[in-house]
Amino acid sequence: MRTRDTILRAGTCVVAMATALLATRSAAAQTETTPPIVTHDSTWGTVSTVATIVGASVAAGMPRVYYADPESTVGWKGRWHFSVLAPAMTMTAATMFVDRSVKESLKYTRPSCNQDVTAVHFPGSGCESYGGPSTHAFAAWGAAGSGLGIFLVDTLRYSDKRFNVPYFIGEVVLPVSAALLASVSRGVTGSGTDSYESGQQIAAGGATGFATGLLVGFGYAMFQPPNCGYGNHLFCW
Repeated sequence: MRTRDTILRAGTCVVAMATALLATRSAAAQTETTPPIVTHDSTWGTVSTVATIVGASVAAGMPRVYYADPESTVGWKGRWHFSVLAPAMTMTAATMFVDRSVKESLKYTRPSCNQDVTAVHFPGSGCESYGGPSTHAFAAWGAAGSGLGIFLVDTLRYSDKRFNVPYFIGEVVLPVSAALLASVSRGVTGSGTDSYESGQQIAAGGATGFATGLLVGFGYAMFQPPNCGYGNHLFCW
C-alpha cells in the first residue's frame, strides 16, 4: 500500500509540474505572438488623404494659361488639355511604385512599430505597412512639383515671362498648401496616438515626390504647348 501511495503521489506531482510548464510555455508563446497595437488618429489620416486628393486634382484640373501675342488674339488665354492625363498617370504610377516596391525594399517601419509585426502585415496592429518614404507626402508634393514645372514653362517660354496671378495660385499655391497640410497631418501625434510616419519618412517622401513631379511637369509642358493650335477651342485633344 505504501509503495502504491508513493507512486500515486509521485505521478500526481509529475502531472502537476508538466501542466504548469505547459501553461507557462503557452502563455509565453501568446505573449511573443501578440503584436503591439499602435493607434493612429483616423481624423488626421482622413485629412491627409483628402488634402492629397485635392492637391492632385487642382494641379491636374487647371487649364493651361498663356499670353497670346498675335495681333488678332492678344491677351491671356486658358485651354484645358486632355493630354494632362499623361503626367497625372505618370505620377500615379510613380506613387504606386513607391508604395508597393520602394517601401517593401527599404523596410522602414512606422513609429512605435517593429519589424516582426510589419513584415507579416499583421491586420489590426496599426503596423500593416511600412512608413517610409511617405506615400501621401510623395503624391501631394509630386502634384505640387508638377504644377510648378508646368507653370514655369508656360510663364517663361510661352508667355514671354508675363506673370498671371490666378494661374500661379491654381498651379502652385493651392497644390503646395494641400501638400503642406497632408505632410503635417501624417506627422501629428496625440494623447494615446502615434503619427502615421516619422518626420524623416515624410521629408523623404515629399522631397522625392516634388523632384519627380517637377521633372514630369516640366517635360510635359515643354513638349505640349498650351494653345490648341488653330481655332479658338477651350478643350484640346
